[in-house]
Amino acid sequence: MDFRKAGLRETEYEEIKRVLGREPNECELRIMGVMWSEHCSYKSTKHLLKLFPNEGERVVLGPGENAGIVDLGEGLGAAFKVESHNHPSAVAPYQGAATGVGGIIRDILALGARPVASLDGLFFGDPERARTRTLASGIVHGVGGYGNAVGVPTVGGKTVYDPCYNENPLLNAFCIGLIPLDEIVSSRTARPGQAVVLLGSKTGRDGIAGAAFASVELSEDNKASRPSIQIGDPFAEKLLIEACLEMKEKKLIVSMQDMGAAGIISSSSEVAAKSGVGMILHFDKVPLRAENMEPWEIALSESQERMLLIVDRPRLSEVMKIAEKWELDCAEFGETVEGDEYTILFHGERAASLPATLIGDRCPQIHWPSRRPADLEARWTFDVEDIPLPQDWNEALLSLLSSPSLASKESIYEQYDSMVQLNTVVGPGHPVNMLRIKGRDSLIAMTLDADPWKCSLDPFRGGAETVARSVRDLAVSGARAAGLTDCLNFPSPEVPEQYWVLEECVKGMAEACAAFNCPVVSGNVSLYNESPEGAILPTPVVGTVGIVPSTDATLSSGSWEEGDVLFLVGPCNPSLGGSRYLLSQGRFEGRPLPFSPEAEKDFVERALKTASSKAAHSGRAISGGGLAAALAKESMESGVGAAAAVPVPTRKDVFLFGEGGARALYAVPMSRVPLFKTLWSGYPCIPVGRAGGDSLSVEGAFSLPVAKLLTKWRGR
Repeated sequence: MDFRKAGLRETEYEEIKRVLGREPNECELRIMGVMWSEHCSYKSTKHLLKLFPNEGERVVLGPGENAGIVDLGEGLGAAFKVESHNHPSAVAPYQGAATGVGGIIRDILALGARPVASLDGLFFGDPERARTRTLASGIVHGVGGYGNAVGVPTVGGKTVYDPCYNENPLLNAFCIGLIPLDEIVSSRTARPGQAVVLLGSKTGRDGIAGAAFASVELSEDNKASRPSIQIGDPFAEKLLIEACLEMKEKKLIVSMQDMGAAGIISSSSEVAAKSGVGMILHFDKVPLRAENMEPWEIALSESQERMLLIVDRPRLSEVMKIAEKWELDCAEFGETVEGDEYTILFHGERAASLPATLIGDRCPQIHWPSRRPADLEARWTFDVEDIPLPQDWNEALLSLLSSPSLASKESIYEQYDSMVQLNTVVGPGHPVNMLRIKGRDSLIAMTLDADPWKCSLDPFRGGAETVARSVRDLAVSGARAAGLTDCLNFPSPEVPEQYWVLEECVKGMAEACAAFNCPVVSGNVSLYNESPEGAILPTPVVGTVGIVPSTDATLSSGSWEEGDVLFLVGPCNPSLGGSRYLLSQGRFEGRPLPFSPEAEKDFVERALKTASSKAAHSGRAISGGGLAAALAKESMESGVGAAAAVPVPTRKDVFLFGEGGARALYAVPMSRVPLFKTLWSGYPCIPVGRAGGDSLSVEGAFSLPVAKLLTKWRGR
């Protein structure tokens, strides 16, 4: 077999030959082609990911395992991660999204954690296109169909529309689970002489080489890729969750790994390499659901709902009994051994023999040429005076609110079960989602965010702003960020300008994470997000998790009351660059504001004190759509209007629609105004109006009934 057909570069092939001292056979070539694919090896980004801070006060487990873990206190941890399933969702929307949800749930389960909530990041093309509507419908149904059936609530997410995603939609799935810190299961704890066990569904031909498929650009004939799409069964996953957790509680599992990308080969070789052991696997003992499967097909199948377990042999019979109880296939198909040997036997013959560390750890890294885009400064150069003020301010606001990325996403999240498990305190439709922890007063808060437009215009500033937005949202709600997970969705790294954008985004994100003391504990990289129509915008997605010390320390959004004084905290000179306002007018230009670490940290501390001291009725960090969108959303959710003004000599469109910077809109009862002013003394803080009535108005700008805002926002 030609090494190129296996997806290997010539330098990689030569390295494999050098290590083996011989030519690899076809099975070995196919294995290495998938395991050294971009999706599995991170060969283009491994050096960049080292820029992220990954240690912090609450970090229990950072990058390197199936998910990261932060300490919730009193011996309990939260395990969380975000993963992409982009290419599969473009080719088979329902199954691509469904198996993306199933896969991230198993990543959390692999640590021994019970999955308790999911978020989804959805990036769709032009909603006027029939193709976009088909893709979006399938993906949303896939997320809901799997999550609802498996019993893990989808409590929030992020949905974005832009023509760059027309043929390459993105599905990023986030999951969080709870785990007693003394019960964490690791992929690094296998020892020689233990049994290698496959638990879950039978192995078939679905999803073979799916990881390699995720590492190339989408072709015009996507139908040719359908064999690479996995088929999910949420009911089998529910049984798998309960079986694994029962085995963990009875301390029957030495090590555990999800069989996700690259299936058996990935899960088993990772455990071997991380634990410092070898493995001998007998593929004729693997339960199959397809006839005449070749060893390489068994190795690379991505059949869903399967887990790899390492079990001490004296406990093997107990494992089998629990599997039988939950009606799951369970088979011992290998053993761990001394050394670095990784051998696959099939009907008594040696199908493959490779060093375990070669498979997972020794792919040569690629430092692609990097070049600053020649037109970068030209994108930034625009004079705000060239932008005419709206002739009809009412229409400007209504047009903004009805733009696809800002409009209500109720039609999406109403398809999700957000209340199963009965722990959801704040569900979909809010800036921050919250979960109760049974038996405790503290809450877990989480948010998923992205801003591909700012990342395209200035990747460093855009990357920093993406992190900052998620931390601001948490702080205003009363949660201090404990850690984040990221999914780096980018086009081909082989284009120097695109690689430079990737580098700069990571640098900006890393600077913001360091400033907030918010370490990156897990993540995913998805490259080659391109189709014949072009490349996606740079789309780093961050899922940030925070902790609210008690329910009394939370501050909700959308809870104005009659007579509340509205305060804007933060600078009054935001940027229209990359703003939703300009985008709604068909203009994509300008430069986002620079990241200001000291101001951001000051904002976070004041916001947390505002929430804990109950100094406001409502609070919302300002992001997409600027102050105008924040006013409208707060008014619509509260069912209360307001009369506001522009109390500073800034252009009204910049003041109302500009974005960026550490800013928030608060509604403060009169009795709390002195306390609120004290908390924000020394930070920009101005009154902008009063809540009341049934219309939202800004003097000299718009004036609209709240009911009309709601109708336009909901598209009904």
